[in-house]
Amino acid sequence: MVEVIRVLIAVTLALLASSALLPVSYGAKKPLSSAPRKEDVPYIKCQVCENLASRLHQLLEAYNKPESNKKQVQISPKKISEYEIIEIAENVCNLKKEEADWMLKIDIVEKGDKLQLVEQEEEGMCNSECKTIEAACQKVIGYSDTDVAEYIYKSKPDLASLINHLCKDLTDACTKNPPPLPKDRVPGEPFVAKPSKDAEMDKIMRSMQGMPGAPGMKVYSREDIEKYKDNPGKFGNEDEDDSDEEEDEKFPKNLGKVLKEKESSKKEEWKKTITKELKKKGEVLKRNAQKVSNRVRRWWKRVRSSSSKKPKSGKSEL
Repeated sequence: MVEVIRVLIAVTLALLASSALLPVSYGAKKPLSSAPRKEDVPYIKCQVCENLASRLHQLLEAYNKPESNKKQVQISPKKISEYEIIEIAENVCNLKKEEADWMLKIDIVEKGDKLQLVEQEEEGMCNSECKTIEAACQKVIGYSDTDVAEYIYKSKPDLASLINHLCKDLTDACTKNPPPLPKDRVPGEPFVAKPSKDAEMDKIMRSMQGMPGAPGMKVYSREDIEKYKDNPGKFGNEDEDDSDEEEDEKFPKNLGKVLKEKESSKKEEWKKTITKELKKKGEVLKRNAQKVSNRVRRWWKRVRSSSSKKPKSGKSEL
């Protein structure tokens, strides 16, 4: 089974790499910038929080509710655990995970002195706007993923309650209106729809991440492959799997070396400790010897003085 999965991964990677080498149909000659515009985060964080809450609710509904059942989602330990909800909450703001594909359909549009998130029908190329939404999403949820997961698990909220709790109670994303947009703000890139084949391939790759039989597998988008097309030697960080194998081979030797170093350092410590203790004991013995010597000398002095004071009995009798 593991071998089959590995073959599927290899085939998928080959297809993705070959698709990146084909001419781009939408005519973009230069790779789009993918650095997030963090200065835009304050203007969109409330909308991002609302979209995030909506996506969480949608994912949990899909997880728990059969297609025929149109009632409110009922979360119970038998259907989904709190740990699984935490995992979904962690992944929903990570573009490398399939739970975060909602961000790929959002376009940031400038309207007056505000920025507005507009949902598109298709996935777009992940440029700086896509990364900005990801940055805003991660800033909003921060360390609150476990708190929101606990709230969902225990309260089973509807969408409005979830938005209110996440965006106003747990975080301050929507507690105040966003500031007006600077007049000199540089407009973002236009939304460019991703070719359907590429979108489907990227979706497969995201769903395969973390799959058994593919440990540590990285997801590379079309944009990633485009960057490495002219310098294929650097693709994939120079074959990390090989370096892992080399580390495995070196492990026993390294372990022996580490243990040897620890043993030698331990011996040195013991030597120092023993020398220190012996020196201390030697000083104590020296002091005690001096005390005993002084006592012996005083005793001998007393003996001699007392013997010299005694009268010579033999001479007196004569």
